Amino acid sequence: MSATRLLVLGVVRMHGRAHGYLVRSELLSWGADEWAHIKFGSIYHALRQLAKEGLLKSTDIPDWPGRVDYEIVPMGEEEFFRLLRDALRQGNNRPVMLGAALVLLPALTREEAIGLLRERIASLSAEQGELIAKVDQSAGEQPQRAHIRELLGLWEHSAAAQADWTRALIERLEAGAYVMAGE
Repeated sequence: MSATRLLVLGVVRMHGRAHGYLVRSELLSWGADEWAHIKFGSIYHALRQLAKEGLLKSTDIPDWPGRVDYEIVPMGEEEFFRLLRDALRQGNNRPVMLGAALVLLPALTREEAIGLLRERIASLSAEQGELIAKVDQSAGEQPQRAHIRELLGLWEHSAAAQADWTRALIERLEAGAYVMAGE
């Protein structure tokens, strides 16, 4: 799953019609160049690839040589929502995917976002349980490899912290934070 793909689809969807510079400007305003490590060229590559896959419609602008405008098509909408939902519900995804999902969260209804975040907590809890079991299993390992348990412990604590943060986000959403789709 690609954060760039999700973000580019999301920006084009948000604007209705967008060209590469507009997509880049929007992503820069979100700081995505820092937290998602999106490069200028990858935006244009993503736009062309998404158009090639039939997820975006491209239109050359005759009065502006070299400029191409993009619009999301129904299949692109489906892909956008699939990526967004998966990024929210999966506990073990990369922080970049979660970041992309969070900046696009208002595209969902409040109820759907809360439901997906509850799925995320379940995923994180299962992940945490698996990591605790691995830490316990590694307790009897060779002394020269005992330090590897620290990595598993780090991941287990990270899953627990993410679950706590997700619960707090659900509480904020239930209290009416943010303007969501349909509101």
